[in-house]
Amino acid sequence: MFGSLLASYTEVIETADGKGYVYPDVWTEFAKNNLANIFFYAAIVLAVLLVAVGIAVRMKKEEALPSYLKVAVSLACGFSATVILAMLSLEFLEMQEKGYIFDLVFQPSVVLGATVVLAIAATYLCYLFGEKAFRIGKAVSLSAVGAALVALLVCIGVYYANGSAEENNGATITVGENVGLYVGALVLIGILLFAALFFGRKDKRGFDSKSIAYAAVCIAMSFALSYLKIPGLTLPQGGSVTIASLLPLAVYSYMFGVKKGIFAGFIYGILQIVQDPWLIHPAQILLDYPIAFAGIGLAGLFAHFKPLEKLPQLQFALGTILGSLFRFASHVLSGVFAFSEYSTLDSVWAYSLAYNSFVFVDIAIVVVVGILVFSSKTFVREARKLNSVKETSD
Repeated sequence: MFGSLLASYTEVIETADGKGYVYPDVWTEFAKNNLANIFFYAAIVLAVLLVAVGIAVRMKKEEALPSYLKVAVSLACGFSATVILAMLSLEFLEMQEKGYIFDLVFQPSVVLGATVVLAIAATYLCYLFGEKAFRIGKAVSLSAVGAALVALLVCIGVYYANGSAEENNGATITVGENVGLYVGALVLIGILLFAALFFGRKDKRGFDSKSIAYAAVCIAMSFALSYLKIPGLTLPQGGSVTIASLLPLAVYSYMFGVKKGIFAGFIYGILQIVQDPWLIHPAQILLDYPIAFAGIGLAGLFAHFKPLEKLPQLQFALGTILGSLFRFASHVLSGVFAFSEYSTLDSVWAYSLAYNSFVFVDIAIVVVVGILVFSSKTFVREARKLNSVKETSD
C-alpha cells in the first residue's frame, strides 16, 4: 500500500543504465499535508487525555490541580515544539525545491521565522534560569529578531519597488488601491495603539520576565496549532480554519492585558508570513499578518469589566469576538485593495467579505473551547492572579 502511494508521487524516467525514479517538487507538499493531518489527530487525542486527567485530579484532590496544570502546559509546549520544528523544516525544503530559497523575500522570511522561533525558546529557557540570564537572553533575542526584521523589510521594499510582487501574483495595484491599502493600515494601527494605551493603562504589571516568558509560550503554542488545519477548509489565496490556534494568544491577553496581548499577536503575525506567504504590497503584508493578528490582543478588553466579573466565560467570549471582528476588517481591506484580480463577483467588497468569512468559523472554535476552559474556577483564579498585583521578583 505504501509503495503504491509513493509511486503515485514518483515520476519514472529513462537513464543511461536503466530506469530511475525522480521525486518531483510535490513530495514536500504531500509530506506537509500528511504530517499536518497526523499532528491534527494527535493534538485532539492529547487534549482529550489532558482534560480527562485534569477532571480526575480535580475530583480526587483539587489542591493538586495547579501543579497538574503546569505539567499539562509543559507537555503542550513539548508537542508545540515538535510540530514547529517538523513543519518549518518541510517548509524550508519546499521553498528550496521550488527555488524560493533564493528569492529576495522568501530567504529573509525564513531567516526571520527561524530567528523568532529560536528567540522564543531562548527567552523561555533563560527565564527558567533566573532574572540575570533572562535579561541577557532578552537583549540578545530582541537584537537578533530586530536585525532579521529590518533585513526583511528592506527586501520587501526592493521586491515591491521593482514590480516583482505584482507580477509574481498576477495583480495590478492602481493608485486608488495603493492609497486604500496605506490608509486602511494606518487607521487600524491607530485603533490598536489607542486600545493598547487607553485600555492597557491600568495594567498592574509591565513587560517583566514572567509576562514575556508566558508570551513566548503562548506564541509558540498558537504557531504550532496554526499548522493543524481542518481538512478541506483551506482557501486558495491564504486563510484556513484551525483547531483553536488563536486560543493561547486570546488567553494570554486575558491574563496579562490588552497591551501585551497586542504585542504577542503582532509577533505571531510576523511568523504567519513564513507559514503562508502572500506578498503583494507592503501595506497588504501588514494588513494580512501583523495587524490582523495583533487584533487578538483585544480579547482581554473585558477581563476587568466589573459587571461581568462573575461571568469570566462571557468576558473572554466578548473580547475574543471583538478581536476577530478587527481581524476580519483587516483581511477585508487587504482583499478589496490588493486581491481585486481574484474576485469572482461583480463587487470586490462582496467578494472580500464572503472570502474572509472563514474568520468567524475559526474564531467560533476558539470561543467554544475558551468558554470550556474558563468554566474552571481554578483556572480563572490563577489567570486573574497574573494581572492583579505588581510582581516584585521572580
